[in-house]
Amino acid sequence: MGHNVKLGYFAQNQDEIMDGNLTVLETVDHAAVGDIRTKIRDILGAFLFSGEDVDKKVRVLSGGERSRLAMARMLLQPFNLLILDEPTNHLDLRSKDILKKALLAFDGTLIVVSHDREFLDGLVDKVYEFRDQKVKEHLGGIYDFLQRRKLSSLKEIERKEKPRKAGADSSAPREASSIGRSSKPVSSAAKEPLIQSNKEQYKEKKEQEKKIRKIANRVKSLEHEIEQIEEELSKMDEKLMNPDNIDGMHVYEAYEQLKLKHDEALSSWEKQTVLLEKMSAKRK
Repeated sequence: MGHNVKLGYFAQNQDEIMDGNLTVLETVDHAAVGDIRTKIRDILGAFLFSGEDVDKKVRVLSGGERSRLAMARMLLQPFNLLILDEPTNHLDLRSKDILKKALLAFDGTLIVVSHDREFLDGLVDKVYEFRDQKVKEHLGGIYDFLQRRKLSSLKEIERKEKPRKAGADSSAPREASSIGRSSKPVSSAAKEPLIQSNKEQYKEKKEQEKKIRKIANRVKSLEHEIEQIEEELSKMDEKLMNPDNIDGMHVYEAYEQLKLKHDEALSSWEKQTVLLEKMSAKRK
C-alpha cells in the first residue's frame, strides 16, 4: 500500500451486504462525507434513482438496482483507489453505460476484474493476464490486448485448448533420431563440439539464473525498505497533525528527508523490477 492510498473495494456480492432495512437515500447518506452530501440526490439520479425510488427499502430492490446503489455509495466516499470485482454483474446496458461514465470521471486509479470487453474498452490502459500460473502485463487497452493475442473475445481465452504436454505426441520425431539414421557410428571427435556447446549453454544459463536471483533479492529488499519507510511516514503524519506537537518543524524536516528517501527507493524498485522482467523473459 502506498502512502495516503484510500482503498475502496467492490466485491461481487457487494449488493448483498447492504442493510436491507435502510432506504436508498439513507444508504448513500450514511456513506457520504463532506461537501458531496449536498449532491446526494443528483448522484442518485445519475444512477437512475429519482423521485419515490430514493425512499424504497434496499431489500425490495432488484439485483441490478442494488448493484447500482452499491456503486453510487462507493463513489461518494473519498477513495483514490478502487478495486472492482465483476462490477457489471446484474447490470443492464444503460446501467453499464452510467457506471462506465462515472468511472471515467473518477480521478483515482482503477483495478477492474472483468470479462466484459465493451465495458473495459476505453476504461483501462493496462491489461494484466493471469495464465499458466504467471501474470503478464500488456500496455494498452483491451482491444490492443486481444489483437496481440489474436483473439476475438475474452471468452475465447477460456475455450482455447491447453498446450499439449511435452512428449504427448508419440508420432513426433525425437531430436536424436537424425543421429540414429546415420550409416556410420558417430566419432568422439564429432561429439566434442556438441559437448562443448552444451557445457557453454549450461554455464550461460546458470550465470543468467544467478543474475536473476540477485536482482530478485534486490527487489525484495527494496520492497521491505519501502514498507518500513511508509510506516515511519505514517507515524510522522500523526505527529504533524497533532496540534500539541511542539517540535513540528524538526519533524517536518525529517519527514521531507524520509520522503526523498522513499522516492529514491521506489525509483530503484521500479528500475530493478523492469530489469527483472526483461531478464526473466530472455530466459524463456
